[in-house]
Order: sequence, then C-alpha cells, then structure tokens
Amino acid sequence: RKIEQIKATANYDWTRKIIENATINDLDPEAIKIAREQYKIKHQGKEVAEEIDNLSDKDFLNKAKVTINDKITKTALLLLGKNEKDYLLDDYNPKITWKLYDENNVIDYEHFGIPFILNVENVRKKIRNLRYRYMIGENSLFPKEVDQYDNFTLRELINNCIVHQDYRVNGPINIMEFKDKLFFSNQGYFIPKSVENVLKDGFSSPYYRNPFLANAMVNLNMIDTVGSGIRRVFNNQKAKYFPMPDYEIDAKNRKVSVRIYGNEINKQYTNLLKTNDSLTLWDCISLDAVQKGRTIHEDVAQNLLNRGLIEGEAPNYTISLGIAKATNQLQGYTKQKGLDKEKMKQMILQYLKNAGTDGAKRDSIYEYIKDVMPQVKTHEQQLRLLGDILSALSVDKLIYAKGRIWFLKE
Repeated sequence: RKIEQIKATANYDWTRKIIENATINDLDPEAIKIAREQYKIKHQGKEVAEEIDNLSDKDFLNKAKVTINDKITKTALLLLGKNEKDYLLDDYNPKITWKLYDENNVIDYEHFGIPFILNVENVRKKIRNLRYRYMIGENSLFPKEVDQYDNFTLRELINNCIVHQDYRVNGPINIMEFKDKLFFSNQGYFIPKSVENVLKDGFSSPYYRNPFLANAMVNLNMIDTVGSGIRRVFNNQKAKYFPMPDYEIDAKNRKVSVRIYGNEINKQYTNLLKTNDSLTLWDCISLDAVQKGRTIHEDVAQNLLNRGLIEGEAPNYTISLGIAKATNQLQGYTKQKGLDKEKMKQMILQYLKNAGTDGAKRDSIYEYIKDVMPQVKTHEQQLRLLGDILSALSVDKLIYAKGRIWFLKE
C-alpha cells in the first residue's frame, strides 16, 4: 500500500497515460454525445455549459479533461472508446461482468466492455428492480411502495467500481445479483481504510488512485465529488428503512466489495426507523450492526443503551422493551429476550415434579426450556444460564442432585 501511495504522489496515474496510436476516430460518437449532455447537466447554470454546443468534439473533450491536448488518454478510451477498440488498452481488458444467481448457482450472465459511459446504464437495466411493499404504520390502510434499488444507488456503486478500480491489476469489475441483494466488487486497496472515514463530515481522501479518471467522471456527471456519493447511498437506504450497505475490504487480495440490500431483514430495525425520525445516520449504522448480530464499539453501545434504544450485555444486544412496546414488537422482543429467571425456575420445578422419582438430567431440562431462553444468547451462554438457575434452586433447597440427575425436593 505504501508503494501505491508513493506512486500516486509521484503523479503515477494509469488513467492519465496517452495512447499514442489512438485518435478521436477510436471514440464512440454516441458516447461523446451523451458526454456532452451530461457535462451540461453537471455544469448547469454556468457559462461553460452554454459554450459546449459551439465546441468541436476535440475541444469539448479537452475542456472536459478527458483528453490532453487532443491526445487520447486511457480515461478517454475507458469512458468513450468504441467497443471494438478495447485492444488499444493493451495492458488491461476492460470488462464489467454481471451475474444473476439463483441461491448459489449462476443462471444468467453478461459481459459489458467500453464505452463505460453507455454501459453503466446497460448494466443498470440488466438488474431486476422489483417494487417492495410494506406498511408505513399500524394506523395506515395503504402500503408504501419503493424500488428495491434506487437508480442513484445503482449508478453510484457501478461508477465507484470504475473510478476506484486498480487498472494495473487485470481483473474485472463484478456485479452479482441475488433475490434480495446485490454485490459490487472491484480490484484495489480501499484508500480511506474504512467506510466510517468516508462518512465523516469533511472527509478528504489522502490521495486518489485514478485522479485523472475521477476528475473526468465528475465533469461528465458520472459521480458526485469523490466520496460524497457513498453518504447519499447510505441515506437512501435509511429513507427506505432498509439495512445499511456492507463493505468488505480484502486488503490481502486488494479487493473491495459492497453488499446492498433490496428488502428488510429485521422488522425490529425497520419499525424502529419508521417510528423514530430523530435517528441520525450514525445511529442507523450502529443499530444496523445490532440487527445483523455484529459487534459495536463499547462507547457506541453505551450511548444507545443510555437512550433506551437497545438493551442487554455485550456483545448480545436487543431492542429495548420500551421501543418494542412503542413499535408493537413485543412478540419478537420476548423471543429474543426470553422469559425472566423466576418464570424459568417455575418451569423447571414443574418439569421435575412431572419427572417424579426418575428425576431429569440437565440436558433434558435444557431441551424443555430452551425455547423460552434468550435467543440472542449462544448455546454455551444458555447452558451457563441454566446452570446458574439450577444452582440457585439448589441453594434455596427446592431441588437436589444425585450424580448428574436432578430431583424435586419433597
């Protein structure tokens, strides 16, 4: 990674390199037309947008910083090049691969090459985007309908793969489509190190892998200012009450993957977002980690505990009882939280009474009460809890053990 940063600071930019044997005739006229339209949209209201129609293609491409002094750059060929001219990128095979999965099997696929400015839209159209329906609240008779994936999110994530791809590694950009989620992946280290850094106010990347390409894509309205689009993707998921995107950063294999969800995965999380409009994006990210059973930082957990949004002990947190009541989630809450110890004690006493002189082993007692034990606890934690309850009943002289068999005390 250090070598990559040194190269970047030394103006080493693969996407800025001139392709000496390429000319403007190697670019796709339709791609240039779309580039002109998007440039005007990006710079709407500015004098430069009004000048574009009067410029030749060569002058426009120079103005948009896609070419350099009329010379064709690798950026120009990636974004605007004719498909059959991809051989001019002799050290890279430009390809976006879309695959459709049924469970774990590929049932359809397609490869998309250059020009990327056109094929981003073609890839987007390939993705099934069903309408998702859910009730807004208990008092509403009409469900809310949303697209599984909003168009901004799809374009942003595809374009992010393009702008952040390490083109010195001859690997594809992959998009994998499942029934309820999408995966986007590209080659290259994740320069900001964590997605949390990108989401911070005033974030500025220490350097960019492909600065020339990034600048051109901003000018052609393909991406927002580098980094700001990711925050909008998170906010779009929040607005639909959907889970937050998951970033998987594989430093060893120099690969970044993003998982985006097309439906809810936990009604408690969904209902919490519906009923509490004061939650910040950071709150939603933290609560999203809780719904996915992931560990959250001790300070973050304490903040959510203090505000009554979650309860429990690290690392097994659940929605608090107050929130569960307010959002009509008592059934799910009770299942996760389990019965209190006194009720479990009464169940054990009744079970041993029914067992009579045969008594019962701990494993049998566990099988009897496991469904009313806290579902957020692991199997080992549940067994420890049962051991504590049996010990407490023994201290109270309500039960006793002979070897490994427990009996009710007469």
